[in-house]
Amino acid sequence: MPGRADVLQGTMDLLILKALSIGPMHGWGIGERIRAMSQDVFQIGQGSLYPALHRLELRDWIASAWQTTEHNRIARVYELTPTGERRLTEEVESWQRYAGAVQRVLGAR
Repeated sequence: MPGRADVLQGTMDLLILKALSIGPMHGWGIGERIRAMSQDVFQIGQGSLYPALHRLELRDWIASAWQTTEHNRIARVYELTPTGERRLTEEVESWQRYAGAVQRVLGAR
């Protein structure tokens, strides 16, 4: 679909950490939060999202627990850990340096 983009390799972690910085969320909600924050540009499928959540949990950047949702369903809810909060800060700084460099290249004459 026009206007939508695949998530660049290496940015999935950043997007998930940022989504969780707003508050704990179950997996489907994380994908929806990223879609909404990107104004429908990023659509993250479950096949990409859940392996990334597992990887982030193994790195201790996020933690999860089974909880009852507002719709009375049991779902795994993810949240940032203190290590994940520090990593988010590092990732944002790195991304800003990268994006700035790309912008400078694009603006060069």
